[in-house]
Amino acid sequence: MTLRVAVIGSGPAGSSAAETLAKAGIETYLFERKLDNAKPCGGAIPLCMVGEFDLPPEIIDRRVRKMKMISPSNREVDINLVNEEEYIGMCRREVLDGFLRNRAAKLGANLINATVHKLDIPANNTDPYTIHYVDHTETGAEGVAKTLKVDAIIGADGANSRVAKEMGAGDYNYAIAFQERIRLPEDKMAYYNDLAEMYVGNDVSTDFYAWVFPKYDHVAVGTGTMHINKASIKQLQAGIRARASEKLAGGKIIKVEAHPIPEHPRPRRVVGRIALVGDAAGYVTKSSGEGIYFAAKSGRMCAETIVEASNNGNRIPTEDDLKVYLKRWDKKYGLTYKVLDILQTVFYRSDATREAFVEMCDDLDVQRLTFDSYLYKTVVPANPITQLKITAKTIASLIRGNALAP
Repeated sequence: MTLRVAVIGSGPAGSSAAETLAKAGIETYLFERKLDNAKPCGGAIPLCMVGEFDLPPEIIDRRVRKMKMISPSNREVDINLVNEEEYIGMCRREVLDGFLRNRAAKLGANLINATVHKLDIPANNTDPYTIHYVDHTETGAEGVAKTLKVDAIIGADGANSRVAKEMGAGDYNYAIAFQERIRLPEDKMAYYNDLAEMYVGNDVSTDFYAWVFPKYDHVAVGTGTMHINKASIKQLQAGIRARASEKLAGGKIIKVEAHPIPEHPRPRRVVGRIALVGDAAGYVTKSSGEGIYFAAKSGRMCAETIVEASNNGNRIPTEDDLKVYLKRWDKKYGLTYKVLDILQTVFYRSDATREAFVEMCDDLDVQRLTFDSYLYKTVVPANPITQLKITAKTIASLIRGNALAP
């Protein structure tokens, strides 16, 4: 037999999964509702992703080597990468996603432009799943109703995942991201050539941060907040526009975007022969809001587990087989998510603690530790003396933050 696997959603998670499956000779179907989808996203990717996922230079709009952290009282802390080879990649999601999707298709994945509406779930461990979908290939938005039988499914269809609903994955808390793409005059755009900005404060986000990230010919200006505060999202966006007003003067809004962002993993990420990856699984980090690398990595790890468990497509994997992917994922990244969750709880709860957070970012040891963990997804423990120094500075910053807060 040849194992049949459907991947629903062709963002970084789905396309990375489909590529891995197709390379192994597994019959792979990659579903995407909108082939020109441009997900609202800051678009930052770590350096390690460029090499690990073999990304070409042309899909990276900007190589950011300077970060400016701006506190509620407008204290600015400049963070510069010392190593000339290091950078944070800034991408447009429509470009990155399109590249990964097309590469998966070239390697053998069957790309289907369709909306998945329903799954028929079998009563045993061997019968196929039936996917009900509307194919948009020839008739556009109206589409043609079709079905497809497969042996396993990877749900990579984002925070509002249809696959997650169909498999009973359970709900999770989520945030709302709101972003404007603004084309700036040439002199203003030059300021953001290799610089990204992060703003914190109750005026720009009650529980997250706001950003100005450079793209190819514009900047992405946005904010995020938990969904319980979503009624205030436009007010918060006005806050970041006001804080960065001088730098954005003369800019023209070319696109307005909004999207939900998961805040923690779903209660169930594998049910039967269905597995969730990326945003559908809830793999977005607290504090930093990073999701692109973790999406691509989870898609690849899930697909690698299916290839291994199925003996390159020669047997149908079980639920226990797919749960091996979860064990590997949680072992590799579980601590990262917990640490960033704690950081958000500690430093984003008030303007006083945000002042402390920005002050702490001025420390070179903190910068090095932070960038190493972000750029390479490996945390090298600091030596005991450095660790004690960072701890002492953190406590001192928290104390001073109360005095500095506006």
